[in-house]
Amino acid sequence: MTIDFENECEGKLDIDLYAIAERVVEGTLDYMNCPYESCVGLLITDNEEIHRLNLEHRQIDRPTDVLSFPMVDFETPGEFDWLEEDGDDYFDPESGELLLGDIVISADKVLEQAASYGHSVTREYAFLITHSMLHLFGYDHMTESDAAQMERMQREILDSLQIFR
Repeated sequence: MTIDFENECEGKLDIDLYAIAERVVEGTLDYMNCPYESCVGLLITDNEEIHRLNLEHRQIDRPTDVLSFPMVDFETPGEFDWLEEDGDDYFDPESGELLLGDIVISADKVLEQAASYGHSVTREYAFLITHSMLHLFGYDHMTESDAAQMERMQREILDSLQIFR
């Protein structure tokens, strides 16, 4: 597993961002029974930059907590079988890793939401990574049932990592 990690907000979040990300990404890959070594990009930025990205990519003119940029077009969320035959474009030719996509997290929103929800900065950061990883596997929350499924999966992943509210 590779995490291409970049932190544009050095010192803003007083936690070991890389170690937590590594634990959560690995835990999510295990939960999903991903059969491949994988690569994920992770950028920690601020509200100003995530606002700009949200406007550019989603035409939403406000900052958000996390953005997900999946690279794999899952036909069925979390289903890997088809990659054996039709997925060559989704693997890094040098490392052989599955290129899942990129995650962008606002450090400002991590702090705001941790305070608002009354839990730790670590928990909020881990939650946002978990949420985004599920998007990279093709899951979404556009319907009530899809949202309930994602919420259940997020809770199960974080519970398995013993990262509680």
